[in-house]
Amino acid sequence: MQKEISNALQVLKEGGLLLYPTDTVWGIGCDATNPEAVKKIFQLKGREDNKALICLVADDRMLGKYVKEIPKVAFDIFEVSEDPITIIYDDAQNLAENLIAEDKSIAIRIPNDDFCFQLLRRFGKPIVSTSANISGQSTPKTFQEIDTLILKGVDYVVNLHREKICTKPSSIIKLSANGKVRIIR
Repeated sequence: MQKEISNALQVLKEGGLLLYPTDTVWGIGCDATNPEAVKKIFQLKGREDNKALICLVADDRMLGKYVKEIPKVAFDIFEVSEDPITIIYDDAQNLAENLIAEDKSIAIRIPNDDFCFQLLRRFGKPIVSTSANISGQSTPKTFQEIDTLILKGVDYVVNLHREKICTKPSSIIKLSANGKVRIIR
């Protein structure tokens, strides 16, 4: 696993794209602070750049660098949630502008996956995590279902967990600074 982390780190530092297993589905990733890398993901997926992407952080300490204020209820959600959950926060900061939604929100997940955790800790910054599919196509449940255009369009494919079957992406909820909670998915 350390060799895969080293290879992935090199690609991230160079502004490249990565195809990697997460705690939910196979994801396309890049440095979430690099607008050129984020632009490459939109182009690869054929996705409109006004549609927000999810990013991953290692822990709540890292989260605090990219969200102005973490609502207290978020910590309760982290504690009780057994399934992967992505939270949309108001007032994103220190991220690529083209990653942040028009309303200045950002979708972030703290993954429960050893590879992702170690990669994020060593990289020290958030990593984009969008499903490994062309926009409009269904999310691949296995590595073998990933479209050839995606496989050829990334700079590195992580060689781990290729046998993993993904049943569903994370749940998504929006937490507003005013305490309002809304379930998105």
